[in-house]
Amino acid sequence: MKRLPLAAVIAAFFAFLALSVSIRQAVLFLVGTGMGAALAGARFGFTTGWRQLIEQRDPQGVVGQVVLLALATLVALPLLGVFPELQAALGPPSISLLLGAFVFGLTMQIADGCGSGTLYKAGLGVPLNMGILPLFALGSFLGSAHLDTWLSLGQIEPVSLAVNYGTLNALILTGVLLALVLLAVRLWVGAGRSWLGTRWLWGAVALAVLASLNLVFAGQPWGVVYGFGLWAAKGAVALGLFDPATNMFWSQPGNAQRLVQTVFMDVTSITNIGILAGALWISARASTNSKPLTGKQWAIGLVAGFVMGYSSRLAFGCNIGAMLSGISTGSLHGWLWVPLAFAGTLIGVRVRRRYGF
Repeated sequence: MKRLPLAAVIAAFFAFLALSVSIRQAVLFLVGTGMGAALAGARFGFTTGWRQLIEQRDPQGVVGQVVLLALATLVALPLLGVFPELQAALGPPSISLLLGAFVFGLTMQIADGCGSGTLYKAGLGVPLNMGILPLFALGSFLGSAHLDTWLSLGQIEPVSLAVNYGTLNALILTGVLLALVLLAVRLWVGAGRSWLGTRWLWGAVALAVLASLNLVFAGQPWGVVYGFGLWAAKGAVALGLFDPATNMFWSQPGNAQRLVQTVFMDVTSITNIGILAGALWISARASTNSKPLTGKQWAIGLVAGFVMGYSSRLAFGCNIGAMLSGISTGSLHGWLWVPLAFAGTLIGVRVRRRYGF
């Protein structure tokens, strides 16, 4: 699609949301569109950044993610301290989180995209990610439906660094931990490396600004996974295949309400739609070349996408909801998620190489 008619479609959808849903949802759609354009325009891939660090000892992607985390934290934690009505992305440390993060890190390498990566690459027209998108949604829904069983294996209450130690101390602690990440990266890659490319820097700054706007307008941090699960849950309910009243997760008042509302009322769904639109905007100017896959590669990639969706719900988010939003809003679960997901990635890159992706 050419950019002019695409711009007209985006403008029309914005007007529809503003007139028929709410101004807030219309603004969040624009925020999501900016996210998609930044992710696709900068090729800001969380999955790619981790893989390049492991396989090529190239630190630029991970350093870009650290810059994003630092900037987002500098905005989010003070906002949460001043405006108590804003929500942090708190997840309970649990067996579910540990297992889910590890499996997610493994499968995202095979599927070549995390939650946001799957969205923006689908918007760019990458065939595998387009195929994975509905399977990710199905997996996320099934993970939410089974979440009570996984949590019964063991969990503790969510831990907020800001609540426990205060905003300033949480900022300092987060900064120290991010500095330790950079130190570990330096020890891994050695000297003489280029540390931060232009695209990673502008992508980090743009995404930090947009994530901050999302927090302000949505009242909660940026997320991706919940929207996927909601779409599949609505489909299952409409087909008479699922009774939310009998399920721990979907019988909760907020989740039950979203099942009966239009999907356009859900803040995560509307930014997800925006990410697709923003990536599509980028694809209208820059062509995306992806090598053809064999039947075996397609099968492995699609299965990985489904399992990735399932594990993302067990882990209380993906690279966005758990890592970016969790860490930037002071949740301990974000810091637990990262090393487990990275450990899974160490295996995932080898599986990916084994099957020639």
